[in-house]
Amino acid sequence: MKLNLRDINNLPPSYKLPNFDIFTMIDRTKKAPAWLHIGAGNIFRMLMAGVQQNLLNNGHADTGIIVFEPYDESIIPLAFVPHDNLTLAVTLHANGVADRQVIASIADGLSCDLPSLCQVAANPSLQMISLTITEKGYSTDNICAKPCLAITAIELVTAALFRRFQSGAKPIALVSMDNFAENGEHLKKAITAVATAWGVNGRTGFADYVKSLAYPWTMVDKITPRPSDAVAKMLAADGFEDTIIHKTPKNTFVASFVNAESPEYLIIEDNFPNGRPPLEKAGVYMTDRDTVRKMDQMKVCACLNPLHTVLAIGGMLLNKPTIADCMKDARLTKLLYKVAEELMPTVVNPGIIDPNDFLREVLTERFPNPFIPDEPARIACDTSQKVPVRFGVTLKLRKEQNLPCASLEGIPLFIALWLRYRIGLDDTGAPIELSPDPKLPEALKVLDGLQFGEKVNLKPMLSDEKLFGVNLYEAGLGEKIEVLFYDLSAKACAVAGKLAT
Repeated sequence: MKLNLRDINNLPPSYKLPNFDIFTMIDRTKKAPAWLHIGAGNIFRMLMAGVQQNLLNNGHADTGIIVFEPYDESIIPLAFVPHDNLTLAVTLHANGVADRQVIASIADGLSCDLPSLCQVAANPSLQMISLTITEKGYSTDNICAKPCLAITAIELVTAALFRRFQSGAKPIALVSMDNFAENGEHLKKAITAVATAWGVNGRTGFADYVKSLAYPWTMVDKITPRPSDAVAKMLAADGFEDTIIHKTPKNTFVASFVNAESPEYLIIEDNFPNGRPPLEKAGVYMTDRDTVRKMDQMKVCACLNPLHTVLAIGGMLLNKPTIADCMKDARLTKLLYKVAEELMPTVVNPGIIDPNDFLREVLTERFPNPFIPDEPARIACDTSQKVPVRFGVTLKLRKEQNLPCASLEGIPLFIALWLRYRIGLDDTGAPIELSPDPKLPEALKVLDGLQFGEKVNLKPMLSDEKLFGVNLYEAGLGEKIEVLFYDLSAKACAVAGKLAT
């Protein structure tokens, strides 16, 4: 049994199939696309494509999504083309049940092809361009000279918008679905920066056009690790043949299938000047910006992301293979619950989801799910870009709300653990491969290769507001973190000892 349009009906009855005419959907989408997505990664294939599949299955939409991959030219040829743009979505429930659904809402996949991207973007029927390109994809350093030379994701999207501008300047919504605070605002700033740089030589008015477009804020949440060998074996036992997991030259892991947890949240500011799909009919929360802001702060700065990072760093130091394994370690869960206790007082209830219920689901169902093969190394990527948001925001809010910081215990211990992790040795003293962090600030690089018991000047980094969101000494935590760091790095097994106290 293979995953393609020819053999789709040969899949077992347990594989849920689409109940719409796929060929008709493809034809309609290519003629009059409504949704273009940038970034062909696993979260898109599972969550966004799953939302559109729901709409198609229930007759609420008659077109699908066109996806454009701006970075890794191997993803489309390896994971899309051989399977006629179908994806097998495997939902891994905490009770061991694994749902299998064929996602067929992707009408076309484009790989690093600017002319094709521009053609889709120029279509007046297009209502939204969404993005999942990771936070570091929003950088506008070294902007290229003109649209035809566009290379980065932001430049490519801006070049496509220039074609739309030339073709009648129809309005559209640019929807960041990446996992960081105020993502819509960051997207607007990035695209405006590129358009402003290009706003000469016949492109008069282009910068004003992109400023006038809609940039809804969103909160996105669904833990989607890379394709799992265990899931591949499970599918092979069904007789499913397309189980190869590819690692691309750019270190992306892709397969015919995507595996993810069951819980998912997609909250979007309802600002779509050219219309939109009825996303609310597929479980998407359509709301106002202030509610998105509260939801985002609840998740990204308290109830999930910072706690994920705590487990990731602790798990790397203690050699835990998965996040679920981290949750079996009483030392790590003790720290986890302490950090959560310190983060929660600044959370504002967004109204649509209760923060305490959300946190309870994270701690008792999502993180402990043994069937989610999520590795600490994946979560530990780009930690230097995450810390000022996931912890610094809370420290700022505590100061604004006259909540003491100097008495905190969990947050400073985590920061000291992260600095300890950066020396590149696990708790036994064995070298560990640090997760990629390409924008690591220079101040942190002094920790690379440090040996147990060695001293280093921590003050430049701990006082850096860009690095931590606040000056940790002014917050009353700098000296405490120094002491904790030297305790954790004094000798082998010091981390386990400190976490156990």
